[in-house]
Amino acid sequence: MDHVDHILVVDDDREIRQMVADYLHKNGLRATVAADGREMRALLDTHAVDLIVLDLMMPGEDGLTLCRNLRAGKHRAIPVVMLTARDDQTDRIIGLEMGADDYVTKPFAARELLARIKAVIRRTRMLPPNLQVTQASRTIAFGRWRLDTTARHLLDPDDTVVALSGAEFRLLHVFLDHANRVLTRDQLLNLTQGRDAEHFERSIDLLVSRLRQRLQDDAREQSYIKTVRSEGYVFSMPVSLLGDGE
Repeated sequence: MDHVDHILVVDDDREIRQMVADYLHKNGLRATVAADGREMRALLDTHAVDLIVLDLMMPGEDGLTLCRNLRAGKHRAIPVVMLTARDDQTDRIIGLEMGADDYVTKPFAARELLARIKAVIRRTRMLPPNLQVTQASRTIAFGRWRLDTTARHLLDPDDTVVALSGAEFRLLHVFLDHANRVLTRDQLLNLTQGRDAEHFERSIDLLVSRLRQRLQDDAREQSYIKTVRSEGYVFSMPVSLLGDGE
C-alpha cells in the first residue's frame, strides 16, 4: 500500500484548522488537527506524522515556543511549516531560526499552503535515510571544542560559550553527526529551511563562512570544514561523544 503523507495541523482557530484539514484530504493527504501544544504532543506520541503545520500566534504556548521545543526533543526531525498572521520579516526570520522549514502568511490560499507542504516534504526526503539529525541529547567533542546539544551551546577550548544562531547550530550539528562525509549544498539546503531554494543555497556558503569564524578556522588551512570543489563540504576533524560528567 502506498504511503499517504500525514499532516498535523496545529491552530487555535477551529475554522482554519478544519479548512486546512479538509483541503488536504481532498488533495490526497491525511490530516489530523490539534488546537494547542498539549493536543499536538499527545498526537505526536501516538501517530506517525510527516509534517506539522503550526500557527505562530496562539494563546499560551505560541508557535515559536512549540517549534523550538520540537527541535530540542524526540520529534526534531519532523519538518514544520509555520502559519503567521503578520507579514513581518522579523517574525519570519525568528520562525526559521527556531527551526521552521517554511512559512505561509495569513490570509493564505490553500493551494499555496499545499504547494509549500509538498515542497518541504520533497526537500526533506532528498536526504538519504541515514542523513537525519540525531535526536539524542548529548555533548559532541571535536578537537578542543564541544557542542552541548541539550543546551545548544558551543564551548571553546577555554570553556567559554560561543553564541550560535539557530541556523549555525543546526548546520554544525549535522556536520558533526556526519563527519568525514561530503555533504552537497542540496543536502545542506534542508538545514537553512528557507522558501527560496536558489537564495538559500547561496546562503549555505555564508553559513559555512560564519561557522569557520566561530571556530577560528583559518580559511586557508580549513582545519574543520573543508571545501570539496564542485561537490560541497566535509567536516574533517575527528568527533567523539562525551558521557555524563565529562
